[in-house]
Amino acid sequence: MTITVHHLNNSRSQRILWLLEELGAEYEIVSYQRDATTNLAPPELKQAHPLGKSPLIEDAGRSVAESGAIIQYLCERHGGESWLPDPTSDAHIDHLEWMQFGESSFFVPVMLKIYAGRLGEAAAPLMPRIEEQLVAHIDYAESRISDDLHFVGEDWSAADVMMSFPAEIAVMQGYSDRAPKLARFVEAVHARPAWQRARERGGPYFVW
Repeated sequence: MTITVHHLNNSRSQRILWLLEELGAEYEIVSYQRDATTNLAPPELKQAHPLGKSPLIEDAGRSVAESGAIIQYLCERHGGESWLPDPTSDAHIDHLEWMQFGESSFFVPVMLKIYAGRLGEAAAPLMPRIEEQLVAHIDYAESRISDDLHFVGEDWSAADVMMSFPAEIAVMQGYSDRAPKLARFVEAVHARPAWQRARERGGPYFVW
């Protein structure tokens, strides 16, 4: 059965396409484009999910939202067992932490910076604290990724898929010198044939 991906350009959805390509799963894309002025998702996405969520997948008669849930679901049900640590291992705990970090802890200062930045001078008192928190989270990820450029274990895992988007954000916002391993990690992700196939199918992605 073919998986349907509701895919918003320049979004977390890219990593779902990447994982699907790594797993060799059959999928089709329903594409949505951000508003060129506001950069917001189009209202049509609310027809797929009441909150206008992307990524969103449809498979086997049901919808699955939230990146972490989608990644876990695809690995468990579409041949990605090798991308998940043994659930009885310490690596599994590390995996759970990174799956949460990539969508919760890290994205609080990212989103605050985006929205506060739209306020101009009115947000000036907040910006130093927001920047401090963003840098702290980038530094933490940089300190924990291995020299082999993996977040869990010695090979590619679901945690790497989850963390690919935060790492891209760090690079895109100019923190490569501060986080050279994260920058190399992004290069390694983008060099994978599966990621390149996903980008080709999903369309333009940031500056890559």
